[in-house]
Amino acid sequence: MQLWVGLGNPGGQYALHRHNVGFMAVDTIAEVHGFGPPQKKFQGWLQEGRIGTEKILLLKPATFMNESGRAVGEALRFYKLTPTDLTVFHDELDLAPMKVKVRTGGGLAGHNGLRSIDQHLGPDFRRVRIGIGHPGHKDRVTGHVLGNYAKSEMDPLADMLGAIAAEAPWLAKGDDVRFMSDVASRQAG
Repeated sequence: MQLWVGLGNPGGQYALHRHNVGFMAVDTIAEVHGFGPPQKKFQGWLQEGRIGTEKILLLKPATFMNESGRAVGEALRFYKLTPTDLTVFHDELDLAPMKVKVRTGGGLAGHNGLRSIDQHLGPDFRRVRIGIGHPGHKDRVTGHVLGNYAKSEMDPLADMLGAIAAEAPWLAKGDDVRFMSDVASRQAG
């Protein structure tokens, strides 16, 4: 069993923020792979399903970004999982828009959701880093991260989310390299 967490902030006013792309990714995975309906659990919304032979739990913490670790820690403890069973989908300033990279461990790059999870569980969990690009100057970062995707970004965003969901079986199997390669191929096509 694996726990896949999408990071974001709850509430309709945040739905299209770049900071909520983790929520968007797990929502798309749930839809494409026919997961069950969301249940209110672990200070968030949990959906259960299968991708290939793997049982996957999708969690969207409702704690707001800065407290994501509380919900994630609670779910891991309940299911007796370890950080090696955890995958976190999140926005990444240091990647070009719509680029997708996977890594285990590493720094927090100022991301409050990752910082919260790190404080509760340590750094050794898998991250699916979804590029939102950097606005160019540090004074513009907050407005960029907490800003909505532009109309011109909607088609590339939908394509990227669709590619993540379509190639999720590789993530479930632990083949991060194949997942990244196939997501990139779909986006190029």
